[in-house]
Amino acid sequence: MPSPNTPPLPRPHRIRRLHRIRRLRLRVDPFIASLLGTVLLAALLPARGAAAPLVSDAATVGVAVLFFLYGARLSAREAWDGLKHWRLHGTVLTVTFVLFPLLGVAARLLVPTVLTPELYQGLLFLTLLPSTVQSSIAFTSIARGNTAAAVCSATFSSLFGILLTPLLAAVLLHTQGGISAGTVLEIAEQLLLPFAAGQLLRRWITGWTTRHRGVLTLVDRGSILLVVYSAFGAAVVGGMWGTLSPLRLAALLLVESVLLALVLTFTLLVGRRLGFVREDVIAIVFCGSKKSLASGVPMAAVLFPGAAAGLMVLPLMLFHQVQLMVCAVLARRWGAETRPTEVTTQAQAQPVPALHRTG
Repeated sequence: MPSPNTPPLPRPHRIRRLHRIRRLRLRVDPFIASLLGTVLLAALLPARGAAAPLVSDAATVGVAVLFFLYGARLSAREAWDGLKHWRLHGTVLTVTFVLFPLLGVAARLLVPTVLTPELYQGLLFLTLLPSTVQSSIAFTSIARGNTAAAVCSATFSSLFGILLTPLLAAVLLHTQGGISAGTVLEIAEQLLLPFAAGQLLRRWITGWTTRHRGVLTLVDRGSILLVVYSAFGAAVVGGMWGTLSPLRLAALLLVESVLLALVLTFTLLVGRRLGFVREDVIAIVFCGSKKSLASGVPMAAVLFPGAAAGLMVLPLMLFHQVQLMVCAVLARRWGAETRPTEVTTQAQAQPVPALHRTG
């Protein structure tokens, strides 16, 4: 029998309220904090003089390492096995490489009243990038969606992005001197060759990469931070940051939020209209609505001159943070709507979640 001094148990509704408050707490992503710290370091202590080419060369090596590791981790067998769900993958690829670029081109109407020409170029560049892999899979899993399909779809997006993003950039982006055939070949050399080498060596180094996954994650992120430091430092030295103002940055953030909302709504409605079950719709939403920072930063470093790369990456960094926060809220809400025991038995009976229910 409980003691009279024992505090009463919380009421069920109070417990639910506590859980809801905990879910709504937005945690700062350590990697985003590292990115912001790197930008601050580049603003205060950019590489100058003889140090600048050394940092640029180190960033080039970092890009090669990144894509070598991408190739080493990608299982071709899993990718081929996922082809049976071609309708879902085709939908995600269409959103990623057709809808997003079309919205990016339409945003040209916002220049120069809302966006500067430089910020618009960065915004257009981010719309050409492939989807993320890790966060797409993680959010799909949290929302109790089709995780296996998300793995394959995000993988296909990354693969196609290595080829399509430079080609789309050559057609749609107008940089100094344009993007020539030589630049495309340089991209193939710096991105495709390391990726292909990783694929060829995968069978011999899979065990090593699995055992040292934590170290390789640090290498991944360290390479991205190095590229960000090189690009932003060159932009500081080139004086390009003087063209930006807090009002312009706020306008860019608003435009990117509207862009994400449009794509989220489109993927949700199209998934429902095409007759996908709830779990597949969730995978389509999360794989189709995001853009890869890990792929975009090194591609920008290869595609654009050093000083221009900093401003090209800025819209991507902002969009990356917005997509993480919004998709985290969506994933937690949708995951709470379906109990784990109901996912497989009632997948087709569950209604597709609606965006207006996310709060």
